[in-house]
Formats: sequence, structure tokens, C-alpha cells
Amino acid sequence: MPASKIVNEQEVIQWFKDGLTYPEMQKLYLDKYGIVTTAPMWSSFRRRRGLDRRNLRADDLLPWRMKEEHRHQYPPIMLRIEARLREEEAALERGEEPRRPVSDRDKKRLKSWKKGLKADGQDLVVHYDPDTEEGFFLVPRRPEDSDLIRNPPRKTGNQARD
Repeated sequence: MPASKIVNEQEVIQWFKDGLTYPEMQKLYLDKYGIVTTAPMWSSFRRRRGLDRRNLRADDLLPWRMKEEHRHQYPPIMLRIEARLREEEAALERGEEPRRPVSDRDKKRLKSWKKGLKADGQDLVVHYDPDTEEGFFLVPRRPEDSDLIRNPPRKTGNQARD
């Protein structure tokens, strides 16, 4: 979409700083200026201006390009929560406010899930195989598995680098 749809760049930059969501920005623009916008337009503006990403990328814990039918399974949900919790803890250590604090409910769910990885003397990690219907599996930890996942031979996710 043409940049001309942006009436006031400083206003929009402030909206990003304030943490407004794309749907909130779309509604504000429609109400204030009568201009219909799209989420990709706001994303493109953010990228062109070098503003922070809207969502945390959990590439260390989710290094795979996932099929749509696997994206909302429990293991990737828990890995996203873990990534957010790590980011929250790092922000607090730096004396900053977390971008998106993890709810007590999610912390409880994550703790229970991680406890399940160690249940009955097991030490399991998450493995992803996109060529299966199930997608995600819990598999026994190998010596080379240093985190909650079985690292793939090559990252294929959004930030993959050869």
C-alpha cells in the first residue's frame, strides 16, 4: 500500500511505542481519518522504520518452519510461553518492563508441562517432524540436546540462516 495512507508518521510511531495492536491501529485510522488499512500495511511500516517487532520471535526454541496444522499444538504453545518468560526475566534483570508479561496462568501451565518432561525419571525434549500428521513428539534427550528441543540439523524457521 502506498505510504500516502499514513497521515502522521510520528503519531503512528507513538502508537507502536504504546503497544497498540494492528487491529487497534486499523480501527483508529478508520475512525480518525476514514482510511481503511490492513495489518500487513502496519507491519510494513514498522519494518521500514526499523521499529521493534510486534511479537517475540522464539527462534532458539522454535527453529522450524511449521505447517499451519501444527502451529497451535501444545508443544509449540509451551515453547512460545517459555520464550516469553525468558524475555520477561531478561527485561527485569535489565531493570526494564517486559513487553508482554507472562500471565500467572501461563506460568503455571508451563511449569506443569516442564515437570511432565521429567516425570517418571524421563528426560524428554520436543522434536518436530513436519512430514507426519502429529508434527510434534516428545523424545528422550540426547547428549547434544541442550535445551527443551531436539535441534534440527538446519534451522528452517522465520529467522533461518544457512
